[in-house]
Amino acid sequence: MKLIGLTGGIGSGKSTVAELFRTLGIPVYESDQRAKALMQNNAQLRNEIIALFGPEAYDPDTKLNRAWIASRAFTNPELLKHLNEIVHPAVFEDLVDWTSEETQRNAPYLIQESALLFEEQLAKRFSAIILVVAPEEIRIERVRKRDGVTKEDVQKRINNQLPDIKKIPGSDYVIYNDGARSLIEQVMDVHKMIILMPQIP
Repeated sequence: MKLIGLTGGIGSGKSTVAELFRTLGIPVYESDQRAKALMQNNAQLRNEIIALFGPEAYDPDTKLNRAWIASRAFTNPELLKHLNEIVHPAVFEDLVDWTSEETQRNAPYLIQESALLFEEQLAKRFSAIILVVAPEEIRIERVRKRDGVTKEDVQKRINNQLPDIKKIPGSDYVIYNDGARSLIEQVMDVHKMIILMPQIP
C-alpha cells in the first residue's frame, strides 16, 4: 500500500488540501487531530503529560488544557521536544491500526497529514511526500483569525518549524496555496501522478 505524506507549515492550508483528497476517495489520517484525541483519551499518555507539564495540563473535568500546554511548549524548545517524544510513538501506533482497517484496503493510496514530517525525520516512511506552501504573511493572518491569537503567537509557532525552503528539496510534489493557482487543479494533478506510481507490496 502506498502511504503518502502530506505536510506544510502552520496556516499553509494542508487541512484544506487533505479535504480535497478526501473528495477523491482517498483516506486521510490527520496526525494533529489524532494526537489531540490521544492526549485527551489515552490514560497512559495523559499521565505522562501531567508529569511533564504539571496538573494544570488538564482542567478539573480532565479536559486537555491546550492553551496552557501551548503557552509553555512553544516558548521552551526542550519542553516541546519532550512532548513530541511521548506523543509521537502513540500516534504511530494509532496510525498502524488505522492503515490496517478494512475500509482502507481498497483505496489506491493512503495519506498521513503531519505538520512535523520533516522536523521529526519521518520522510523514509512514505512512498512520496506532498508539501503545501503559502506566503508567510498569508499563513499568519489565517492562523490569527482561526485561533484568535496574536501575530507574535503565530510567529513563535512558525519559528518552531522548518522553513519551506528546507522542505522543498525533500518533497516529491509541492502545492502552492497562494491564491494564484487553483488548489483543485493542483490536487488533481498530484492525484493522477500518485495513481501512476508503482504499488508498494
